[in-house]
Amino acid sequence: MTLIEPRHRVLFLVLFTVFTLFGTSFTIIGATLPKILADFQWSYLIAGTVLGASAVTYFVSAFAAGHLIKLWGPKRTIVSGIVLDVIGLAFFAANADPLTNILLSALIGLGQGCVEIGVSWCTLRIDRENTGRPMNLMHGAFAVGAILGPLAVGILMHSGLDWTAVYRGMAIIFALIAVMVLLTRLPSVEAQAAEHAEKAERLSKNPAYWLSFLALFLYVGVELGVSNWVAEYFVAVFAYSSAASAMLVSLFWVGLLVGRFGVPLFYKGPHQDAILVGLSALAALAIILLTLLGFTTLNTVTNDIGRVLVFLAGLGCSIYYPAVITLLGKCFPHAQSQAIGFAATGGGIGAFLFPFVMSAISQNWGIRAGFATYGVFAIAMTVVASILAALARKKTEL
Repeated sequence: MTLIEPRHRVLFLVLFTVFTLFGTSFTIIGATLPKILADFQWSYLIAGTVLGASAVTYFVSAFAAGHLIKLWGPKRTIVSGIVLDVIGLAFFAANADPLTNILLSALIGLGQGCVEIGVSWCTLRIDRENTGRPMNLMHGAFAVGAILGPLAVGILMHSGLDWTAVYRGMAIIFALIAVMVLLTRLPSVEAQAAEHAEKAERLSKNPAYWLSFLALFLYVGVELGVSNWVAEYFVAVFAYSSAASAMLVSLFWVGLLVGRFGVPLFYKGPHQDAILVGLSALAALAIILLTLLGFTTLNTVTNDIGRVLVFLAGLGCSIYYPAVITLLGKCFPHAQSQAIGFAATGGGIGAFLFPFVMSAISQNWGIRAGFATYGVFAIAMTVVASILAALARKKTEL
């Protein structure tokens, strides 16, 4: 069985490129967070508000995009999102004014929601047999971008160049990608007549509909929380430099990349749900151990162990999001855009709330205590994944 059918390979490559840049846009703010805090003299609370602004508009956009795809089609939805990201990235961090950056962060989040839902919907259309392998590969693109962003930030810092240049460069690349999408033929909504039967399915009465929302609420909060705060955690706890800590964000996403490419390439069995639960448990364990490590005596050994745990946390998080989206495709074959949009809204709400929780706890009790909250939520996301996997198996057996 080929990973991608030959007739879909050009389309997949374009979507892969879009999602790579999409991943970069999600991690560069976290990678530059130590510099933002130092140069702009922001508190943890202000930084959390800036991060939360993009999250709240992301979940609004993700929910709306599930319906916009039916009205506009995937091309207009994706391109509209890219245009919003271009505007936001072109001016973000141009000055230290918190309100200006909050508004620009919100604009970036609006664009990200449209891009994410549009690409995920197209990928499900490619994967007619719901194997989950194209979706894992697509989210591997997200991991590639998430690695490249912090690497670019680290290179800029080491070279002595202005770290804000990474945002301007991203805006230019996003604009070029928009042209590529406009020239590509995407799946047609009109060709999917069965899609109009989603009202008959009574989505809200299906437990999987709500569980997927909760699963991504917990997961995205944990994933982006660790990604956005691991650099500052290592600066504050392990005495890393800002440049060195930016590389740890990439290390986290290297773990995700290994899992998102490794699972579809080397595992072709029918039990992706079991791998989902197992890797999610690994993420929870790694984050908890990383938190506990912060309370020990610091030396070279603990620093090495900390880096390994960051990688394992990324590996554990690797297939959670694409696996949940694939399970949704199985549970709601005729209402995929609405189901994905609602689940992604949960992810956006998690990404919005978790920075406030993290920043508030860190402000009052220290960053070690703040980071510990992600370990607790990682345990919860593992439990929810287990229940959702059981429901999907039951749906498949019927």
